[in-house]
Amino acid sequence: MTAFAAVLDALFADAHLARDVVYTAEGGAPSLVRAILRRPDDVTGFGEARIWSETSRLDLRLAEVTNPRPGDRIEIDGEPFLIQGEPVRDRERLVWTVDLRPA
Repeated sequence: MTAFAAVLDALFADAHLARDVVYTAEGGAPSLVRAILRRPDDVTGFGEARIWSETSRLDLRLAEVTNPRPGDRIEIDGEPFLIQGEPVRDRERLVWTVDLRPA
């Protein structure tokens, strides 16, 4: 295990940064995984207009979720979400970042 992976495990274990969520792949069984939730505001340019929107993004460890796909379900505190768009891995290939939309 690299030093970076060890630090990442500590971050996902921290109760102030990460939480338990229920991940269900399409056609699969639900599983409890650790995730870091981010809900930043996003400003998107469209021609001369700038459009503000709320977003929900989630970081998942590759060790727990090996292949997230659009349409997979994530439940956060009883609230259901679906992964939208293609998940993106970090440079070290240890963390997936997924965009969520309400289910």
